[in-house]
Amino acid sequence: MARGLNRIWVRFGLWIAATVLSTIALLSAGVWAFSSVKYYDFYWRLPDEVRVELDDLNARNLDESPRAMQIYAQYWRGDLLFGEQVSLLIGLIVCLPFGLTVGFWVSRYVTRPLASIVEVAERVKQGDFSARALTDGTRGEMGEVVHTFNKMIDSLEELESERRATAASISHELRTPLAVLKAHLHAVCDGVIVADEAAFQTLLAQTEHLGRLVDDLHTLSMAEAGQISLQKQRLSLGDLVSEALAQMQPQLQAAAMEVELSLPLDESEGDVRADPDRMRQIIFNLVSNAVRHASSGHWLGVSVRSLHEHATGEAWVELAISDAGPGLPKEIIAHPFQRFALAPGKRRREGSGLGLSIVRALTELQGGTVATHPSDRGGTCFILRFAHA
Repeated sequence: MARGLNRIWVRFGLWIAATVLSTIALLSAGVWAFSSVKYYDFYWRLPDEVRVELDDLNARNLDESPRAMQIYAQYWRGDLLFGEQVSLLIGLIVCLPFGLTVGFWVSRYVTRPLASIVEVAERVKQGDFSARALTDGTRGEMGEVVHTFNKMIDSLEELESERRATAASISHELRTPLAVLKAHLHAVCDGVIVADEAAFQTLLAQTEHLGRLVDDLHTLSMAEAGQISLQKQRLSLGDLVSEALAQMQPQLQAAAMEVELSLPLDESEGDVRADPDRMRQIIFNLVSNAVRHASSGHWLGVSVRSLHEHATGEAWVELAISDAGPGLPKEIIAHPFQRFALAPGKRRREGSGLGLSIVRALTELQGGTVATHPSDRGGTCFILRFAHA
């Protein structure tokens, strides 16, 4: 009932009906007041004996008797029809300002949020994302419109901030290896550095870093645009995790990280429909991220388990990758999967700053979800869920 009354067309109709009824009541009151004044003027002008006779007739409910009509005809001054017209005119003169005032107020009340939205839209068009539409006294459907519009501006402001941060980070990431390449090539050309194997290895390392950055940017942009071709098939997530960890064993051993692997006893409990290559990329990125940032904890926990939600009847396969490192930096806890979450200059040179963004994009592209929270050992735990096949 309350939600129905909050609909703008219902509220607007009620306001209009209340305005019309109030105007009619005011008009009627004006006509009654004018008629009362005319009657009392007639009544007190009557001779005393006639006034007594009229009172007696009224007391006996004979106010429309021939004698009463004779008294009215003899002592009433002016045309009765003309008096009613005058009373109606006076009522209209009183009601017109009232109706116009209330009508303009109702119109202003309804259109004020729309005018605010138009004003804010003009400012946003000019690049000002700090403006927000007014919400004072706005309820119901119009309140939802204003709230949704402001949330849209929040999203646009966030996207604009991310775009600027991404542009700054990309320029920083590209400028550094390009500067190194340029300096070394100038040195080689000028004979300052001997063009030996060590010099070429330095140039190759910088070129590979540029290549990884470009590849990651391309993968992320394609994933976010939904243009990556997926070869989905039924696969065992447990087997895929075991295979990926075996391939990354050298990196894990170099970082002195102990791997604790937990897989379901029944392999079919870990079956999902996904692209095996993209799933390997997700696992590689998460494990590489742990090796790069959490090797001080010397522990990596990887588990695969099946989950069943009794409320909805849905079955999920959960992949959890935990570490015992220092945890996420404070500045990226709120948005760990944002591109270049760390400011330029604060990332380690071996990373592109896009690994976790790629994880989220590829996970969501395959119908999964990804989240993060502190692990039991003080580090970070990444939890991915996919629909059970």
